[in-house]
Amino acid sequence: MKTKIVLTLFMCITVMAAKAQFVIKHGQLKVIGTQLSDAKDEPIVLRGMSFGWHSFWPRFYNEGAVEWLKKDFHCNVVRAAMGVEVGDKSYIKEPKFSTEKVEAVVDGAIKSDIYVIIDWHSHNINLEEAKNFFGAMSKKYGAYPNVIYEVFNEPDYESWAEVKTYAEAVIKVIRKNDPDNIILVGSPKWDQEINLPAADPITGFDNIMYTMHFYAATHEKWLRDRTDAAIKSGLPVFVSESAGMEATGDGPLNQAAWKEYIDWMESHKMSWIVWSVSDKDETCSILKPTAKSEGRWKNRDLKESGIIVRNYLRQYNKD
Repeated sequence: MKTKIVLTLFMCITVMAAKAQFVIKHGQLKVIGTQLSDAKDEPIVLRGMSFGWHSFWPRFYNEGAVEWLKKDFHCNVVRAAMGVEVGDKSYIKEPKFSTEKVEAVVDGAIKSDIYVIIDWHSHNINLEEAKNFFGAMSKKYGAYPNVIYEVFNEPDYESWAEVKTYAEAVIKVIRKNDPDNIILVGSPKWDQEINLPAADPITGFDNIMYTMHFYAATHEKWLRDRTDAAIKSGLPVFVSESAGMEATGDGPLNQAAWKEYIDWMESHKMSWIVWSVSDKDETCSILKPTAKSEGRWKNRDLKESGIIVRNYLRQYNKD
């Protein structure tokens, strides 16, 4: 009997350790066709949370919050959304502070053995600043398979030609230090016009994916259809920001529309990130002001969107 108990405990510990070691298990990510894949060439789906703008909610940018998102939400990826222009603590105004906040999340993800997106969270082109930032980040973290670079969060009124030229310049800087890790590129109109890079993708680099963003109460089936066509044409797509309310980030949740999007992404084995870890008085911010900065959030600290996304992540992130 004792032998059986010991064996059972050993098996449980082994399973728990395997789940804890997500990056160790899956290793260096790559793009095969349109599919994000792991080091063994097996399809992989990353699902997790995006922190809100660091320039507004820096208090959540710490290792404890990352650890809690892995432990309690079952995130296998987090996204550090570094505000480039907006806020008193933006990168343009406070580059040292901003970099340190992003590094805290990246270091936390590496420590927790999950993947992490370094997100240049801007709606405008700031080429020289982006090159400097991603040059430093890729030099510091390029050897870690955990890291993903998002070089332009949401272009708004820039043309695809302008975004493409910008992205190619930043990608060249990253690839000097990091030849392998995934790079995400946005598209015009807040990552809605995914059809434009599908018609004219970036060439000459490997492991490039393109981001589509949706807010389910605003973006209806037409955006899924547009994305389906882009994937069919050969474009690898990563949903690096999404949620269940209106595109303003506020208004009522449309749970039925959100589930349609979740089911659609899962059917494509498409990776997805939900916005956001913040405590603003809006629907998309998943936390209430009572939430501690370092995680350990109780149900009473979570808004409705936080409880729903936690349930989705627990449901699908079983690896």
